[in-house]
Amino acid sequence: MTARVHTTAGTVQGTWEDGVAVFRGVPFAAPPVGPRRFAAPQPPEPWDGIREATEFGTPPPQPRHVTTGDDWLTLAVWTPAPGRTGLPVVVWISGGKYLHCNTANPHFAGAVMASEGVVVVSAHYRSGFKGFAHLDGAPGNRGLLDQLATLRWVRDNITAFGGDPANVTVLGQSAGAGSIAALLAMPAAAGLFRRAILQSLPGTYFTPALATDIATEISAELGRSPRAADLAAVPPRTLVEATGAVTARLRQRWGPVVHTPTPFSPVVDGDILPTAPWAALGDGAARGVELLIGHTRDEFSQLGSKLGDIGEAELDTLIGGLTPTPGHRRYRTAYPDLTPPELRETALSDWLFRMPALHLAEAAHAGGADVRLSELTWGFGGHGASHTLDTLLVFGTAHIGTGLTAAGPEIVEQARQLSALMRSEYLLFAATGDPGWPRYDRHDRATRVYGTTPTVTRYPEESSRAIWCDRRFGVLDLPG
Repeated sequence: MTARVHTTAGTVQGTWEDGVAVFRGVPFAAPPVGPRRFAAPQPPEPWDGIREATEFGTPPPQPRHVTTGDDWLTLAVWTPAPGRTGLPVVVWISGGKYLHCNTANPHFAGAVMASEGVVVVSAHYRSGFKGFAHLDGAPGNRGLLDQLATLRWVRDNITAFGGDPANVTVLGQSAGAGSIAALLAMPAAAGLFRRAILQSLPGTYFTPALATDIATEISAELGRSPRAADLAAVPPRTLVEATGAVTARLRQRWGPVVHTPTPFSPVVDGDILPTAPWAALGDGAARGVELLIGHTRDEFSQLGSKLGDIGEAELDTLIGGLTPTPGHRRYRTAYPDLTPPELRETALSDWLFRMPALHLAEAAHAGGADVRLSELTWGFGGHGASHTLDTLLVFGTAHIGTGLTAAGPEIVEQARQLSALMRSEYLLFAATGDPGWPRYDRHDRATRVYGTTPTVTRYPEESSRAIWCDRRFGVLDLPG
């Protein structure tokens, strides 16, 4: 059974699947080819007749994924009621280290959420070198510009799919949350969404100097200069491979970037992204936008499991090299019983995700925004409440490729109940701005804790909060 919708560029035909209409591979911008390779996104090219929207669009070239074609700037829509008007809209901005982005990822399919009464949009954006390398002759933060183009497409087209363009919530995790924090600080994004859900916000934003040095090294790997004109003809897969080679060899020169899984982050260039999100939200940039900010308890557990042992002196150096850093003495005082590997995992969970999220909530509250805070403490297997698990529970896909089904019926049932609860509260937030628990403020610090027995309490990670209370996140610069 098919479904047709008229967009500003032409008619698309999707399919009905289990009570949800799905439209895949819908262009929201023109293919970034030739002179458009490193340019700002352009409007989609109109078409006559009916465009089949049954296959996901080609994702941008990325590590460990073979891409054919270059028509990357497409999106997918899941809707329970095309043609109807007034449903809340959730726009998913994918995470993936600023390197990965794929609307076909089954972990982030919108069918379950859409079946509960919202319109879900998932869009590609240029990732990796194509989207975030800082180049002469090209606008910076092209990945963010692609996200802006998606939100403008939603504004202009989502009514036909059953959505309310005045009731749009952006949802992102990890790099997706970092992108949303940047959008909150970007004047060009004002008015394009009403609410935002940020899960596991990474605390990494780059100065132009650091971003330029990274782009220069990757370009030199190919015998090129970091200029758009000199790189436009380089095959995109070649840029992905050069990024991987340089990252493995030279990332130590980029300071604390060594502790992240990517050489890319949004660049605070004073133009597209005027300032870092914490400063922007503290100054009121998110006033009028309702926020739900969350993280997991064991953010660094999966990355930490891939690292070897670490000695006391090496650990002190690692913590001292973080930017900002609270110093290793505070960690040893606050967590005296942790082994060096455990303390490394705690410190990097804090620096990379937990404290950036908490500090963004505090900055937004200080700037007059309506903020809710959450933490996932439930988990299974060896990684606990790991990075991304909260988002899989919200999407209803935690059973896919995670080992959950092998954990036993009791754990599976816990996951099912928690997934239903989280999704209902997140979708209630998307619909009304109120997920059912109190707003966050710096006095009560009310936090929705998703554990075996969900509750609302003061922010649970008090030891880490106290360690970081006088440190401020900002922009990472080129060391030295």
